[in-house]
Amino acid sequence: LNVELITLNITPIMSKILVTGGAGYIGSHTIVDLIEKGFEVISLDNYGNSDKEVFDRIKEITGVAVYNYCVDLTNPAAVDMVFQENTDIVGIIHFAALKSVEESTRYPLLYFQNNITGLLNLLACTKKYSVNNFIFSSSCSVYGNIATLPVTETTPFGEAESPYARTKQMGEQILQDFAANNNQLNIIALRYFNPAGAHESAIIGESPTNKASNLVPVITEVAIGKRPSMTVFGSDYDTRDGSCVRDYIHVMDLADAHTKGLEYLLKEKNTSNFEIFNLGSGEGATVLEAINAFEKANQVKLNYTIGPRRAGDVIAVYSDNTNASRSLNWQPRRNIEQIMKTAWEWEKARS
Repeated sequence: LNVELITLNITPIMSKILVTGGAGYIGSHTIVDLIEKGFEVISLDNYGNSDKEVFDRIKEITGVAVYNYCVDLTNPAAVDMVFQENTDIVGIIHFAALKSVEESTRYPLLYFQNNITGLLNLLACTKKYSVNNFIFSSSCSVYGNIATLPVTETTPFGEAESPYARTKQMGEQILQDFAANNNQLNIIALRYFNPAGAHESAIIGESPTNKASNLVPVITEVAIGKRPSMTVFGSDYDTRDGSCVRDYIHVMDLADAHTKGLEYLLKEKNTSNFEIFNLGSGEGATVLEAINAFEKANQVKLNYTIGPRRAGDVIAVYSDNTNASRSLNWQPRRNIEQIMKTAWEWEKARS
């Protein structure tokens, strides 16, 4: 059988993977990538900022029905039940968390309760059920305001600019301490920058049930008329044009990195049981440059105004992705105009 599979270049179902936040933006795209690369996937998502319809869309793309447990990670008994019913889980990719910078500044306790308690409950189950491969959805927000760019994995944490960012800092520190006391557990923290774009089919994309706050969906909603205009927050930052600089990474490139990270752990290529990788394009674009990229890619003019700075925003951040390239054999393949093109096709398809 093994000889036949190799000869035909067919990838067998290798392992069962639990994806938390599987109905979310990055989670759903990663599930598609995992399935296409031969993994069996189950999801855990309480639909707090997502829609169960996404699983029909995943099936439309992949032909595979993914089972989702509608479970809140802050409920330890419910989380434990998922593991009781799936004792063959070999890896976890943990996306499930609240993620709005602006909302976190208004409701910090909600963010600590949700993001930290959920992580702790999940880790308790990894220990109890001996699930030894864990990928954590971290963020470039852990770096705070950076004095030297590009950002490397050794760049020290700055002061968190929002409670959301602090939950990611705390999450990494919890994982590092947990790994130090558990030699069987292998953890990767993936610090990604600004995910954007959509699957090339335009069947799935970014579709939060709460009001979108990330730049690219705001742009596409303005372009299609769901919003009358948009605001560029700040014009007096020390950047090329006065607006904030961010590193935009296509969501399918990001999904590919999560799958490669999982394969890296399952093949025991890691050199320690807690490793960190930056995931970004390696380039920075200002908010105004991103707007221009959308207009150029799609031949659509945007209605926007310049407004005051927004609480919680860092001035500039972009990545050095050398470590991910070297260790995970990963490179982003799509540029900012492709990001904007796929995001616009998705917006038109869902409207």
